[in-house]
Amino acid sequence: MKQLSHIDQAGKSCMVDIADKSSTRRTATACATVLFPPSVYKQLKESKLESAKGSIIDTANIAGIMAAKKTAELIPMCHPLPVDYCKLSFTQNDDEHSLLITAMVKVTHKTGVEMEALTAASVAALTVYDMCKALSHDIHINHVHLVNKTGGKSNV
Repeated sequence: MKQLSHIDQAGKSCMVDIADKSSTRRTATACATVLFPPSVYKQLKESKLESAKGSIIDTANIAGIMAAKKTAELIPMCHPLPVDYCKLSFTQNDDEHSLLITAMVKVTHKTGVEMEALTAASVAALTVYDMCKALSHDIHINHVHLVNKTGGKSNV
């Protein structure tokens, strides 16, 4: 039976000991979906995803990259990682009135970057919400999930 990695034998939260692990090339990709009311989506498409606050995509991209680099400051048991690469992509889905945000993170280290990719996608989605909330508060962030990871013991 698998055990939670951040709980010690006494049931207390703890950071995983990676001291004896080898550094390997690791990647992770995560996604988040932002769903808009149809009228808001139409307005955003017509404005080419520009708002009174500026470019929605450019701002979300920068926020996602910053979030990946600061994940250990936000999630208590994450190890601080020297992120080698972070790239976000934004895909509009006209049928679902949505924006798919994909974050891919790379590092050469002793532990994986799943949390960095998930954090990047999540914060980028939150930034899109922030940039668009003047149009509607009926914007939803859904399906934040890990798509894949490579390196270390397991690939997903």
